[in-house]
Amino acid sequence: MEWSIQDISRLAGTTSRTLRHYGDVGLLAPSRVGSNGYRYYDAAALTRLQRILLLRELGLSLPAIADVLAGQRDNAQALVAHRDWLVQEKDRLDRQIASVETTIRKLKGGEQLMAEEVFDGFDHTQYQDEVVERWGKAAYESSDRWWSSKTAAEKKEYAQQQQALAADWMTAAGSGIAADSDEAQALARRHAKWLSGIPGLPGGPAGPTKEYLTGLGELYVNDERFAANYGGTDGARFVRDALAYYAEHSL
Repeated sequence: MEWSIQDISRLAGTTSRTLRHYGDVGLLAPSRVGSNGYRYYDAAALTRLQRILLLRELGLSLPAIADVLAGQRDNAQALVAHRDWLVQEKDRLDRQIASVETTIRKLKGGEQLMAEEVFDGFDHTQYQDEVVERWGKAAYESSDRWWSSKTAAEKKEYAQQQQALAADWMTAAGSGIAADSDEAQALARRHAKWLSGIPGLPGGPAGPTKEYLTGLGELYVNDERFAANYGGTDGARFVRDALAYYAEHSL
């Protein structure tokens, strides 16, 4: 079965011009072009477009998306990672929606508000106990103050940086390169630099300590919530091994 470019643009909520641009830059080729010049797309092209749109929502540029798609040729496997991330986001948004609806209902009815209801789904302290246990109360309080001081735009930008980094890790893991390769170590260096921007973590602005970076890699593998950011346990193992090598040889 095939769909015309007009059908796809309408169903995907995009424009024909955007789809043609994706084709021109080699991101989404039509399955065929009719004698009249119209572009048509088959099921494989639809799946690829779905992945492109998901990655765009993560804030990735078109060249970055091309790299991700080139590194992850198994559409089903890649979409599993996307789905896991979307399920996490859906749960968080559902809780926020329910929280706001509860607030509206109680305000209209003159009922007493409960703080735990008002802020359900807005929790940025969900890993508090783990951070305190692993790295101390001071580390948590410092990073918490830093995060709370950020504007909504700054928080969104930071989340997009993290998501772009995670996407690049998944691409590297799917490409079959070794954890000690130059490409993987460049990602590990970038990961360490990203972490250095979080105050209160062991190592401070100079960058994470060897022990912290190694322990963080283990956490990525052992906790499925973190492993999902890297496409699952196999991807998290690649990140862990690359970070461990970087910590051993560069810190």
